[in-house]
Amino acid sequence: MVSKNTDHLMAGATCLLILILLSVIRIAHGADFNIKNFGAKADGKSDDSKAISTAWKAACVSRDPSTVLIPNGKYMVGSLTLQGPCKAPVSVQVQGNLLAPIDLNIFNSPNGWISFQNIDRLMVSGAGTFDGQGSLAWSQNNCSKTGTCNSMPISLAFTSITNSKIQDISSLNSKLFHMNILSCKNVTLQHIIIRAPQESLNTDGIHIGLSSEINITGADIKTGDDCVSLGDGSQHINIEKVTCGPGHGISVGSLGKYHNEQPVRGVTVRNCTLTSTMYGVRVKTWPDSPSGVASHLLFEDIVMNNVSTPLLIDQEYCPYSHCKAEVPSRVKISDVSFKNIRGTSATKLAVKLTCSRRIPCKNVQMSDISLQYNGKDGPITSECKNVLKPSASGKLNPPACANYN
Repeated sequence: MVSKNTDHLMAGATCLLILILLSVIRIAHGADFNIKNFGAKADGKSDDSKAISTAWKAACVSRDPSTVLIPNGKYMVGSLTLQGPCKAPVSVQVQGNLLAPIDLNIFNSPNGWISFQNIDRLMVSGAGTFDGQGSLAWSQNNCSKTGTCNSMPISLAFTSITNSKIQDISSLNSKLFHMNILSCKNVTLQHIIIRAPQESLNTDGIHIGLSSEINITGADIKTGDDCVSLGDGSQHINIEKVTCGPGHGISVGSLGKYHNEQPVRGVTVRNCTLTSTMYGVRVKTWPDSPSGVASHLLFEDIVMNNVSTPLLIDQEYCPYSHCKAEVPSRVKISDVSFKNIRGTSATKLAVKLTCSRRIPCKNVQMSDISLQYNGKDGPITSECKNVLKPSASGKLNPPACANYN
């Protein structure tokens, strides 16, 4: 016969176990902060920035992992900064469509449209979209006349983000860059969709600068500028399974425009497909530049479909003629490998390596290049300037750097 005291003890133990299990579940799943519970209207007209900001602040101070939920609907969102540090990991689950204001005068923040800053263990995910509504901005962008190209807001800015992941989201019609990864470390971007028309000026898909251990895997990018661009200070960057086009290709640079730029080292671009892009994979530096470094760059297993100038090193990069083109670049480029590049070139000149006459490129390797050109203006060709004894192996078409200097 079981005593009443034993019954009470067993009941108490059961309650304690349930409380422990509930606590574990709460820690595992965290709290959900639905922005509609913070006043979001989701009518596509009312400014829902405050609701998102308030939900973020509540999630950020939670001691348990938490989620800011943006459910289905249309949300008009003005300039918004989501700031850390947070006390625990925070996820932003985007199911709805976020709309940027069309009026450029609304953007009085230097951070752009939506900015994530100083956060560790951030997750941004979901099948929703960030729509920059940039068509009016493109018509007002006077970058080509002034050479100043940063007067428009970036759609998504990630600054000082660590140990984080961005996946499954879509960015549409940004006014300037779609995504800017700045001063970040150990961030993965996976299954990203980026869309803007070919005529959209300076709408780089993903731009990276002053960051390390950035991994882009599985991105589908159609835009009006570089699909992926790497600024100074980009180190240990891995880019793979990116489809690009239209756009300007995948670029290291431009480098050498400013003083005290940080070195670019350890970049791998692998298993990507470029279609009808203005360029393929390229390294670009400004003439008349301060000193700089770009080294250990690997471009491998890349398919080019009707790409203009599939392989390019351009140390005379001078868009809009706002530079001293006659003064050679001081950016030192070395240890560059192009391996297993195949497909079709839209231009006769498929490989163009134009290095600085002040500091020639060193240790450039070409291996298994198979590019075809079907135009009427002659056979496919390559051109090399100021490349110190490049090495070649495997089958090369066109014969790359056969007459180097």
